[in-house]
Amino acid sequence: MNQIASSRIGLYQVIFGWMNFVLVIPAIYLLLGLPLTMRECGWSGTDIGFFQLAGLPAVFKFLLALPIQRFRVGKRHYSYWVVLLVLILVALLYLISDPGMLARRIPLFLLALTISLLSTWVDIPLNALAVKLLPRSEQMRAGTIRSMATFVGAIVGSGFMLVLQGRWGWQAPFYIMSGSLLFGLLLMTRLREDEQGDERGLQSTKPIMDLSGYFRQPGAKFWIWLLVSSFPFIGAVWLYLKPMLLDLGVVAQNVAWIVGVGGGSIGAISSLLSGPLVRYLGVTKAIPGYLFFALLALVALTLSMLFKLYIAWIIASIFLVSIAMGGMSSLIFGLMMIFTRHKCRASDYGFQTSIFVVARLTFPLGAGMILDTGGYVLMLTVLSLCVLSVFILTLIFRSHIAYIVLHEHDGLA
Repeated sequence: MNQIASSRIGLYQVIFGWMNFVLVIPAIYLLLGLPLTMRECGWSGTDIGFFQLAGLPAVFKFLLALPIQRFRVGKRHYSYWVVLLVLILVALLYLISDPGMLARRIPLFLLALTISLLSTWVDIPLNALAVKLLPRSEQMRAGTIRSMATFVGAIVGSGFMLVLQGRWGWQAPFYIMSGSLLFGLLLMTRLREDEQGDERGLQSTKPIMDLSGYFRQPGAKFWIWLLVSSFPFIGAVWLYLKPMLLDLGVVAQNVAWIVGVGGGSIGAISSLLSGPLVRYLGVTKAIPGYLFFALLALVALTLSMLFKLYIAWIIASIFLVSIAMGGMSSLIFGLMMIFTRHKCRASDYGFQTSIFVVARLTFPLGAGMILDTGGYVLMLTVLSLCVLSVFILTLIFRSHIAYIVLHEHDGLA
């Protein structure tokens, strides 16, 4: 790769990283930031879990990918879709910025639902464009950058935005989000999608054939099981960390700094370091290794709560969970890009994220019900046992993982 091409790819990685960062903030703020305010206002764990259904549109990501896959507009097809959907998203952020919105639960939920729909939808052409423009050798790095962007978005969305809301009012976070999205559109003018050619003639005409073809990839079925089970358990724990600290008597602003800023920062650093670590270890060792660390982090947090240790020990355990979250999400996002076929980028990516989100939305609801029934210790114990079972199964099928990376993705072995 010559220096000019290398510089261009570096620029593309920065642009895609920025867009993933600004697109994830609205959903994180609404679904992970606001639960702190909800708990202050007396919402139960089940109520908070049900509000996560505002993220339900992400379940249908595969269906949202179909119009992007079918209706093509010239050589800058994916870029045009991103621009259209981002502009609509900015308009929705303006609507939800109404200062009286917090007192109206139903409109708040419906707008959060619609914002989630747009954030989900625009993610499809954006990352299909990343798969199109970036060489295969750069896609694991792109997954690492996307994971890091998610955690930096968590720092901003569930940390700084809550602080800004407390100081500058309800509107401030939404105005900042809108400006960041519009700046991202300016950056996207530097992408040269038109130089990659028009793919209109390459696409399959039957979505069901796309899906059946996806499962014909070596290891695809095992990968889908891993996608569903490896991340959402620890993700459910992350959702309830803020309410947990609040119930332990920590001041709300301090909770935002500890979990939103501190935990998010540690997760972002973990994501950044995860990419080189995966390349060093290989996927065969990285998957069970990351799961084992996630298990240790959850056990540490569970024991801290069970024995009512000092708050410093609980916070240290939370930071371990952040490290586990960052590493696992980086690995998962990278493999999601690997398991996309050249002719079906949007539909394959949309299908994987749909499956992922089904688990991500379902597990917090179940965890919230366990929380209301038996408290935080029971919830953490159940989720730890779930991660343990996934870890054991991964060890049992370790040879299957080796088969996947050696036959189709040997660059990751």
